[in-house]
Amino acid sequence: MNAAAEDFAQALVDLARDTLKDLQQRGVEDRRITLDSTLDHDLGLDSLARVELFTRIERRFGVRLPESLLGNAGTLRDIASALSGAPSAVQTAPRARPEAARVKGEAAAPPAHIATLDRLLAWRREQQPDFPQITIHGEGADEPITYEQLWREARRIAGGLQRRGVRLGDAVALMLPTGRDYFRTFFGVLLAGAAPVPLYPPTRMSQIEEHVRRHAGILKNADTTLLVTTAEMRSVAAVLRAHASSLRRIVSSRELCASEAAPIEVALNPGSTALLQYTSGSTGQPKGVVLSHGNVLANLSALGAAVQLRSDDVFVSWLPLYHDMGLIGAWLGTLYFGLPLVIMSPLSFLTRPVRWLEAIHRYRGTLSAAPNFAYELCLKRVTDEELIGVDLSSWRIAMNGAEPVMPDTLLRFRDRFAKYGFRSSALTPVYGLAECSVGLTVPPMQREPLIDSIERERFMQDGVAASAGPQAVNPLRFASCGFPIAGHHVRIVDDSGRELGERREGRLEFRGPSTTRGYFNNAEATRKLFRDGWLDSGDRAYIAHGELYPTGRIKDIIIRAGRHIYPEELEASIGAIDGIRRGCVAVFGSLDAASGTERVIVLAETRAAEAAQRDVLRQAVVDSVVKLIGEPPDEVVLAPPHTVLKTSSGKIRRAASRAVYESGRSLSTHQPSTAAQVLHLTFCAAGASLQRCARRLTELMYGTYLWALFAILVGLAFLLLLPPLGQAAAWSICHHAARLFVRLAGVSFRVEGLEHVRPTIARLLVANHASYLDGVVLLAALRDPCRFVAKRELKRIPVVGLLLRRLNSVFVERFDARVSAQDAQHLAEIAQAGASCILFPEGTFTRAPGLMPFHLGAFAAAVHAGLTLAPIAIRGTRALLQDEQRLPRRAPIVVEIGPTLVAAADVDAFSAAVKLRDEARRWILARCGEPDLLGGVHA
Repeated sequence: MNAAAEDFAQALVDLARDTLKDLQQRGVEDRRITLDSTLDHDLGLDSLARVELFTRIERRFGVRLPESLLGNAGTLRDIASALSGAPSAVQTAPRARPEAARVKGEAAAPPAHIATLDRLLAWRREQQPDFPQITIHGEGADEPITYEQLWREARRIAGGLQRRGVRLGDAVALMLPTGRDYFRTFFGVLLAGAAPVPLYPPTRMSQIEEHVRRHAGILKNADTTLLVTTAEMRSVAAVLRAHASSLRRIVSSRELCASEAAPIEVALNPGSTALLQYTSGSTGQPKGVVLSHGNVLANLSALGAAVQLRSDDVFVSWLPLYHDMGLIGAWLGTLYFGLPLVIMSPLSFLTRPVRWLEAIHRYRGTLSAAPNFAYELCLKRVTDEELIGVDLSSWRIAMNGAEPVMPDTLLRFRDRFAKYGFRSSALTPVYGLAECSVGLTVPPMQREPLIDSIERERFMQDGVAASAGPQAVNPLRFASCGFPIAGHHVRIVDDSGRELGERREGRLEFRGPSTTRGYFNNAEATRKLFRDGWLDSGDRAYIAHGELYPTGRIKDIIIRAGRHIYPEELEASIGAIDGIRRGCVAVFGSLDAASGTERVIVLAETRAAEAAQRDVLRQAVVDSVVKLIGEPPDEVVLAPPHTVLKTSSGKIRRAASRAVYESGRSLSTHQPSTAAQVLHLTFCAAGASLQRCARRLTELMYGTYLWALFAILVGLAFLLLLPPLGQAAAWSICHHAARLFVRLAGVSFRVEGLEHVRPTIARLLVANHASYLDGVVLLAALRDPCRFVAKRELKRIPVVGLLLRRLNSVFVERFDARVSAQDAQHLAEIAQAGASCILFPEGTFTRAPGLMPFHLGAFAAAVHAGLTLAPIAIRGTRALLQDEQRLPRRAPIVVEIGPTLVAAADVDAFSAAVKLRDEARRWILARCGEPDLLGGVHA
């Protein structure tokens, strides 16, 4: 080697060593590093650390390395070889002139009869055959794919699959990189009547063993008969075939297309399986989420409404297509609404994050999504020089999901990229999971991220998310992920399944049309997934003002750069190392603010005391982890016996071990004996259990007391109303009974704006409807007689019907349009006779918070009768007694009565009714404390 080559090699080695120092790896000074040092085993670099090293190399030597090198390089020598052929200077990426904007308007959803994904593609192809729905953005020329091309090529693949024995209901695995083959094969599988099973392709040869082990488990579980892959991956696929007995054939997309066999038409329905989305597999028991066509389409429809998609939207994505956010959220979502998708390889983003931002600039991207770590990567790896000429002003929705959202990342991303046109209102933390297709909650659009600061100690001890004051020291902060999408509901429950109240942390459960029916070929896991019709998300969260704040995972799954890592198998493998105490290993994740993702920490007990022996053990632990997951742990802590915390039954307490680690307390000193730890933990658990029991008992007693009080007062009013009385006397009895109920219930009750209703003036009173107690609350609030407008079904309920009849209520039909129109006419006649009426224009209510659309009938009656109208905003009754909630909970109630509204005189009757309705609804929405569920359509 000549002097220049030696200097170059030494510079590369020194750069690698400096990188390891900055990554705070131990023993770097004494480690021997050469060009033949492997990036995985010798240097201990995971995916994100590789990105850091590559970025430094490019800046140090003034070169651009090929994307593929990030995954393929095994040693420093591989990088040196690539450097010898790389360009000599960094070239700033060309800034393409933004394309002409598309026509702005509401995004067009498919008609209601399109109920499956195959029919969706067929319909889009009929409507716009030449529309380039997908643009594959790579290092070379962009590759567009039109609806016609996708349909035609998918049909050829479907025929090829059927010719090779694929039948209706079969599972077909896809191990393909982002590209044309993936898109056409996915729909080819659907057109053949089968269910796609997305697998992620191996990116490095060092990960082959981990890939084979994981994917073999998936293939076995899914009873997969055929695997579609590339020619380059056939060797890996062949090994898979040896480990998965059900796998009979391995083919490439090109081979399937070459057969040119016409597909046999199959009949799919909304309940047919659209895909199996595997959420794990590294534990040896992979779980495949069964998603039907109906699930996926329902989720896409609701998500599109939640983010207010427009016809001029452009989605830019680098997300992998084996992940639900990339597959369903980005691709199928844009296909559903007929929007263009610009997609690049995940490696393209990881090797040079600025490419993501450049693509948004070039294509005037309005939508994009990524896990939290991606935003951190942009903050750390993208330089101002690279951003010269980049304009991010078109980016209106930047979704952050798939892993915990860090408030600090949101704020720093906002501040850093504001000068490049990025708007803070674009930042959109979202929550979703494969079991709900992809998305579950979304915040209001065009709103800056809502970050909740809460008292740390109270939250950690009692699970109460109490708001922290501005002077609070070291508060916990969580980002709101918004409200449930249309048709979906969430709730927070304790471990026994009892629903918790506002700002109480617990298990997050949900239900809705996007919900999976379970895990494929896994009855036991499916049974544990559901409780009383609700699906357990596996996450913890709390709700404040109707918005969801996820706080962490119930199970100890580690999410690292969007990838799930499970500790059990790592613990077992590490425990088998000679010198490590078997059964005394804890593996857990620890959030790292610097990288925006989780670090993998290994805590292992050993009796070894000599430094050299401990170094050997530490390296053995790293090798074991790399062998299983393809990446090294971030830190290995070797501790003396009795350090790892366990339950009284011997189970590893990973969360408790993580808490000790994150507190900064030493994990290398002698810990109390197992018996002492068990005694201490039992004592603490007993204390917490007693507190929970006391709280539950208090709430049970209060709820029981309130129902008993309600029953007594209703019974008393019922007896007093048995004799024939006038409406004024009946109202007075009910009013005082309701006031007494509110007073004895011990809740804060406030009425504002009573001056806006006078007994001498007949008018319509319209109120929002959130609880069964709304009528009682209005009785308590209003002193002067009014007539309730109630649904006709209530008339037949014995006690309730009598009370309503004594109050001279008006009963109306909800379901028969003809009768309902007659009722509106009747209501107008009653009002003209001088009686004030109370009604709920929403018609009904649901357990989910939100103001629903208002029916027009009452407002038409007001216009017809020439009446004034007073809006009433009720706040707090949903928290007091939510739909499907058995026991009431203490909550403050406010009733605010608005000023008189008068119908417009300069328009026709129908237009006047619409304007009156909209004005009343706007007033109530601003004061009821609930989100707007209008969605742009009035009932």
